[in-house]
Amino acid sequence: MTNPVFRKEDVLIEALPYIQQFEGKTFVIKYGGAVMEEEQLKSMVAQDVTLLRKIGIDVVVVHGGGKEITSLSQKLNIETKFVNGQRYTNEETRDVVQMVLAGSINKDIVRRINIHGGRAVGISGIDAELVTVKKYEKDDLGLVGEVIDVKTTLIKNLLRDGYLPVIAPIGVDESGTVYNVNADIAAGSIAGALEAAKLVYMTDIEGVKANNDLIPHLTKEDAERFIKDETIKGGMIPKVESALDAIDKGVQKVHIVDGRIPHALLLEIFTKEGVGTEIVGE
Repeated sequence: MTNPVFRKEDVLIEALPYIQQFEGKTFVIKYGGAVMEEEQLKSMVAQDVTLLRKIGIDVVVVHGGGKEITSLSQKLNIETKFVNGQRYTNEETRDVVQMVLAGSINKDIVRRINIHGGRAVGISGIDAELVTVKKYEKDDLGLVGEVIDVKTTLIKNLLRDGYLPVIAPIGVDESGTVYNVNADIAAGSIAGALEAAKLVYMTDIEGVKANNDLIPHLTKEDAERFIKDETIKGGMIPKVESALDAIDKGVQKVHIVDGRIPHALLLEIFTKEGVGTEIVGE
């Protein structure tokens, strides 16, 4: 029988070159979906991002919270409406979005990371005009913003001082009006502005699939073709499009992983096989 201590040792040895490669680099983690609902998974993500920080990787977390927004909207008798898979945001809904994302969810994530010594700080795109937006024009989504600029000074200062920024995806336009921002797009824009080594989307599915088979490695050219021929469709489209945009802006690699797998974040980054889909430029 194989000694379990040796199995653990093998895991550590396999991880070592990745740890050496990424020390001092920046990772942006988009945190959302089912992984935000189960207590055990929430604890594991808090542990994982804290571990990344402790081994010398600069970690930035951008989170969603769609189900919580819908739940509070229902309690307040505010209608929930979606257009092409994206939430329509009127003024009432925008206020709920701000309360949930910049309030309860953001602070719960911060609290969980800090339990493990992660020194997390909760902010939103409003703080220091971090995320500047204009009204989304492709569809009429109300107060939904399209990111036009990310000011990275605040994030870089927090990282330099040893903190782990946790960012709620809301932004402001030039007049100061607050807008809801798709969390996938916000994460991609922030990762691009930081020229992050990795952008990781934690989702509710295994990764990008073709004919029900997981695609572990995807080039930018293939991803664009799969969107065009509808191999990639639905809610995966904004994830992949924001991934491609982030790569165009300087992100080295994007990962789409199934956050329901325990410690999926570490498995994808620190093992040869990984557990999801990685997207690269060429």
